[in-house]
Amino acid sequence: MKEEKISNSKHDEYVPPKVWKWEQESGGTFANINRPIAGATHDKKLPIGNHPLQLYSLATPNGQKVTILLEELLAAGHSDAEYDAYLINIGEGEQFGSDFVDANPNSKIPALVDHSTAEPTRVFESGAILLYLAEKHQAFMPTDASKRPEMLSWLMWQMGSAPYLGGGFGHFYAYAPYKMEYPINRFAMEVKRQLDVLDRHLADNQFMCGDDYTIADMAIWPWYGSVVLNRAYSAAEFLDATSYKNLLRWTNEIDARPAVKRGRMVNRGFGPLEEQLRERHDASDFELRTQDKLEAAEKEG
Repeated sequence: MKEEKISNSKHDEYVPPKVWKWEQESGGTFANINRPIAGATHDKKLPIGNHPLQLYSLATPNGQKVTILLEELLAAGHSDAEYDAYLINIGEGEQFGSDFVDANPNSKIPALVDHSTAEPTRVFESGAILLYLAEKHQAFMPTDASKRPEMLSWLMWQMGSAPYLGGGFGHFYAYAPYKMEYPINRFAMEVKRQLDVLDRHLADNQFMCGDDYTIADMAIWPWYGSVVLNRAYSAAEFLDATSYKNLLRWTNEIDARPAVKRGRMVNRGFGPLEEQLRERHDASDFELRTQDKLEAAEKEG
């Protein structure tokens, strides 16, 4: 009896082996940096600037969470939140350098090293960095202990939900080597459910924690706001994202914040040159050292 196969475009059903082995790249965007083992691949020192807070990151949604918080802290008058930010080019495998792996053994951006402590304190995972900075500066988290669980719940909701959006829907819709109906439909259904969760909650709340703008908003907005604004995956129309009116209102309100605009620019190595601040060491860098100005100065010199 012949084995029955299910056709998916021109690709037949995959039959898993008894023991999986990494024998070739999976294909699609980012395939060259994916591997089934951890640890450093090469020796590379990380630069250290003049401020106690040293950030090593890239302006992906996870990276934006932290730079938005740092810029919001500075805008709120927390001068001790000044920081140096260095771009980690994940496409070139810089996250596998020895110093970066020391800062984050998971080899993912962002990674923060706080040199204000007796021994430098490393913090990795974007949610952990948000909590660390908010607690350190006592800002953008509820002062009322009874409201703290709500903030933590939405923060953890984002950490658990976004992989379905990015690694699930985003990968198969935008980055996979070919379009596959089953995974796109599966993850589109889940992403739309998540958008509906947010939309229903924001019908009765200005921000994720009522009237308080918190790190929960800063965690959720780079992922879900970017989808609604069609900045991620070019999928807003496919997902009918603008039909989520309460989510759209919240998204636009946060998008208009000056600190958010600055935070989106830090460690950005893609998009319009005027929106790229690949390294950030001082507030004046936003005016003087965006990539359009650096390249113009290089041509003139």
